[in-house]
Amino acid sequence: MGPPTAKEYPAQYLIASAMAATGCYPLWRSAAIGQSGFRVASISVGGLAVPQTLAPYVYGFLPPYKGMAATVFGMTYARAAIFYFSDYGRELMLSRGYSEAASTVAPPLVVSSLVQVINQPIVRATVTLQDPAYDLPNVFQSLRHLYSTHGIAGLWHGTTAGVLKTVPKYCTAIAVKDFMEGFLSEADASSPTYETDRLLRSAIKSATAGVAGAALTNPLDVIRNEQFKTHLGLRATVGSLYREMGFRFFARGLGKNMVAVALPVGCTIFFTDVLIQLSQDHHLLGPHRE
Repeated sequence: MGPPTAKEYPAQYLIASAMAATGCYPLWRSAAIGQSGFRVASISVGGLAVPQTLAPYVYGFLPPYKGMAATVFGMTYARAAIFYFSDYGRELMLSRGYSEAASTVAPPLVVSSLVQVINQPIVRATVTLQDPAYDLPNVFQSLRHLYSTHGIAGLWHGTTAGVLKTVPKYCTAIAVKDFMEGFLSEADASSPTYETDRLLRSAIKSATAGVAGAALTNPLDVIRNEQFKTHLGLRATVGSLYREMGFRFFARGLGKNMVAVALPVGCTIFFTDVLIQLSQDHHLLGPHRE
């Protein structure tokens, strides 16, 4: 069995992205609240008061889950497109004689930039929706509020920071994924623990790629979400954050972001590997069942 070819498995990329986006939605919500600096009122769970320092974390897991469908949809098609076309583009460029470096970096650079620009209104509307200060019921009303308040350009406010955050994150994650794919030893097909070894290899590769991408881009996440909250430009936002927190703003929401970004990116890679492996195994076993 040769290495998987991305072109043959678009459904696996899409399903894996949907699984990761759905399962990690509460983590994304907590990170969006924390990085944006939204103020969460005192809350209690089961009659017990939640400490104010933990309130943003807990709030992200509590209903109502405003904007969940739009958030999951946006994340699903965005990550599926980025990983699928990055892997497919890499294979295509390598087959045409381009270098390993160019084939690894160019596809995610182009695809993630396009996806971020297209997805920006949904991203901005869903992040704004998580602010407890706004009594907006759904994403449609959030989009209407942004349009009526800031015009059509307001829907793409924060795009520069979003691109600066998204592109390096996915370029880093995909480069690390491809490096780990070549670095880690292949599981021994004759070993009695072959299936477990194969899953463990995918888990190590996926976790390393997810953490690398998330750690690099946290400051840009903070800047983008602060722009959503204050409606300031990029330079004004950075200046405001620096005056308020100094360089500590680089780490604002880092803990939540490491989970909310690293986990879904890692899960997307891992689930894609698993689904492709299952499809390949099913294909190999097919003739023996006839």
